[in-house]
Amino acid sequence: MSKRDYYEVLGVNRDVNEADLKKAYRKLAMKFHPDRNPGDKESEEKFKEVKEAYEILSEPDKRAAYDQYGHAGVDPSMGAGRGAQGFDGFADAFSDIFGDIFGGGGARGGRSNVYRGADLRYNLEISLEEAARGAEKTIRIPTQENCDKCGGSGAKPGSEAKPCPTCGGAGQVRMQQGFFSIQQTCPKCHGSGSYIPDPCGSCHGTGRVKKQKTLEVKIPAGIDDGMRLRHGGHGEPGINGGPAGDLYVEIHIKPHSVFQRNGDDLHCEMPISFATAALGGEIEIPTLDGMARIKIPTETQTGKVFRLRGKGIQNVRTHAHGDLMCHVLVETPVKLTDRQKELLEEFNSIAMENEHKHNPKAKSWMDKVKDFFQ
Repeated sequence: MSKRDYYEVLGVNRDVNEADLKKAYRKLAMKFHPDRNPGDKESEEKFKEVKEAYEILSEPDKRAAYDQYGHAGVDPSMGAGRGAQGFDGFADAFSDIFGDIFGGGGARGGRSNVYRGADLRYNLEISLEEAARGAEKTIRIPTQENCDKCGGSGAKPGSEAKPCPTCGGAGQVRMQQGFFSIQQTCPKCHGSGSYIPDPCGSCHGTGRVKKQKTLEVKIPAGIDDGMRLRHGGHGEPGINGGPAGDLYVEIHIKPHSVFQRNGDDLHCEMPISFATAALGGEIEIPTLDGMARIKIPTETQTGKVFRLRGKGIQNVRTHAHGDLMCHVLVETPVKLTDRQKELLEEFNSIAMENEHKHNPKAKSWMDKVKDFFQ
C-alpha cells in the first residue's frame, strides 16, 4: 500500500518551520498514542505513521532528500536508508518534546548542573539617629563556604570523584516505557555525572562547611524602615562553580522615646503649662541636631502644630530634608497647693461672669448639643 505524503500526515505545509513542525507532531502524537487509545489498532497505526513522518522531516538531510525524491529518497531498500537512527531517533525527538514540556530543554549527553547560590537576608536594627545621619555597622552572617580541607570537591584529600556508574558520567538516564523514551536527571549523582566513593571528613562529601562571615555595612543617611541594602555576591556560594547569591540587609528602626517618623517628617508632642498656653511665651523643643526655641502665641490650644522646616530626616534619594512637627499638649496642673486652688477658683469665678467670651469652643459645643436634642 502506498504511503501518504509526510507533510499531509502531519497536517503542515511544505515550507513549515521546525518549531511548527514539532508542535504539529506533538499534538498528533498525544492524540493517537496507544496508551490513550488502548486496543485501538487504527490509532496505533496512525501513531506509527505520525512518528515516521516526524523522524524524516525533523532531520534536515532526510527532509531535503524527501523533498527531492519523495519516499524513495528515504526508503532504506532504495539505498538512501534511514541510517542507524531508527527507533532511537524517534525517542530522541520525543524526549526533546518532553524536555520542552518539563523544562529539560532536550539536552543530550548530561548536564553541568551549575546553579547560582541562594540569596540571604539579614535583619539589621538601627536607631533613628543612625537612620537620619547614616552609619557603618559590622555584621556577622552565617554562610556556607567551600571546604578548606578538600577544596570544595567533597572528596577526601588524596582521592577524587569517579564517573557515576548509573549514568556513565552523562548526568542523565533514559527511561523507556512503551513508545516513550524520556531523559531525566540521574537519581544517583543528581546530574553531576560523578560520585564520591571516599567523602571528605570535614564536609561529609558536600564540599561546603558552615562558617560565620564578617561584613561591613554602610547605612546611607535617610534610610527608612523596611528598606533593603543589596550586597552582591555575599550570599550562599554557587554549586559546581555557579555564581554566589546576594545578601539583602533589611533595615528595622527602633522606636524612639521622643520622635515618631512619617516619611521624611518627624513628629513629637510638647507639653506646655496652662499659663504658657493662655499668656504665651517661649519654650525649648528637641530636634535631632539639638535644642531649638519656638514662640508660643497667647491663647494657644491643645493640638496646635508648630512646623520647623528642614528639621526632619534627609531623603535617602533626593537629600532634601523633611520637617519637624511639634504638637502642643496643654497640661492640666496636678498636686495643687491650697493657694493655687484658691487662685484658680478666683480665676474661674471671674471667667464665668463672661463665659461665652472666654470659652468660645465650649459655647459652640453646647449650641450643637442643644440643636441635637431639639
